[in-house]
Amino acid sequence: MSAHDAPDDLEAEASVEAAVDSAQTSDEQEPILPESVRQRVISLAAGAMTGLPLEELPMPLRRVAKFAPNRRARLGGPVIAMQLSGDPLLRQRLATRVVNEAGDLGAAILEGTAPAAADPVEVAALAYLARPDGWRGLVTDATETLRAEAEGAIASERFRDVEQRLVRAEHDRAVARVEADKLRDELARLRDEAAGLREEVRSLGKALRESQAKERKATDMLAAEKGRATRSTADHDAELRRLRAKLAEAETAAGAQRQSAKDARAVDDARLWLLLETIGQAAVGLRRELALDPTDKLPADFVADTAADRPESASGAGAARALDADDPARLDQLLSLPKAHMIVDGYNVTKKGYAEISLEQQRNRLIAGVGGLVAQTRAEVTVVFDGAERVHGLPPAPRGVRVLFSKKGETADELIRRLVRAEPPGRPIVVISSDKEVIDGVRRHGAYPLSSDTLLRRLSRS
Repeated sequence: MSAHDAPDDLEAEASVEAAVDSAQTSDEQEPILPESVRQRVISLAAGAMTGLPLEELPMPLRRVAKFAPNRRARLGGPVIAMQLSGDPLLRQRLATRVVNEAGDLGAAILEGTAPAAADPVEVAALAYLARPDGWRGLVTDATETLRAEAEGAIASERFRDVEQRLVRAEHDRAVARVEADKLRDELARLRDEAAGLREEVRSLGKALRESQAKERKATDMLAAEKGRATRSTADHDAELRRLRAKLAEAETAAGAQRQSAKDARAVDDARLWLLLETIGQAAVGLRRELALDPTDKLPADFVADTAADRPESASGAGAARALDADDPARLDQLLSLPKAHMIVDGYNVTKKGYAEISLEQQRNRLIAGVGGLVAQTRAEVTVVFDGAERVHGLPPAPRGVRVLFSKKGETADELIRRLVRAEPPGRPIVVISSDKEVIDGVRRHGAYPLSSDTLLRRLSRS
């Protein structure tokens, strides 16, 4: 506070003290404030509490004084209002600060006057806190002003509502006139239509009489037809009995033919067994004649030796040829075929099913999964990865699983097609890939392509 402002503060405090003394000697009760004025009093008092020492505040307000001014007014409003009404000394201290902060308006309130342009809520709140001579009149005048403004707002709202109702009534009257004109036109149309309907009724009555005459004639004809139908039914019953007799004879003949066919099929089965036995003995003799010894290498091994890189500590063997079906049961069906070989497009499967983990974890997870599949089906399985991502130290592949990496300059897709072409015609080959080029390429060489989802679903089931 500056030296220039000190006299004003002393004068304001002296005026407030005089008002407090006057209020203490008065036996009149506290006035009932409008809600807006009450809230403004609480807000001003909450703001004025800032900076006051806690020991100068009543005990109920010391906890409230620790809040921010806005929170004080919101959370401690009832406590502040009660203390203001019952503690003149507290009201004096807070009023001194509030009047000083109000400036010219506060000075005018201390003099017992209120500027005409001042907010009545602000005037009533300052007068209630400062309590100069005639403060009750100021509060009452402000209350009356607020009540008048509220009533004026209500009257304006009612006037606008009446105007809107008049507009709607005028609109409804215009619509009613239009509807009345439409109804008159509709009535005229209906009268014309009724005249037409009366004429049509006369015509229909005439037609009805003619129809009744025709009906009597038709009834007579129907009676005659019923007589002929009765005779025809008797003839049909006789024919039905004759046909049933023929059907019994035909069934007897069919039974004899079925027995003959069964005997003939038994003969054909015996001849077929003998033919297969002969072919089997001939195959054994041909193998002995050509001196063909069992081989420990498969066609995929020759391709792996010349066109692919094997991972360190990798072992081979593997799966079967697939059809265009996404059902894992179809994969099981194909892998159950004799000598089935399954070729897996490694990264095409792992990036579709395990994209969230590293490439090394993808490879290990896929190889372990197909290892379990090999143990169940005993099929030959080859897993092919692009060589560009090859890493050393790959864990040993499960028994029966062959792991290959394409060589530099060749993709895994080309290596898969090379493996398919190396197989002999007639061997079931299943290729697992969702790559359209791979699918089209291996299908031309007689392989069964299945999507990556089929293998992933089959592995998840395991």
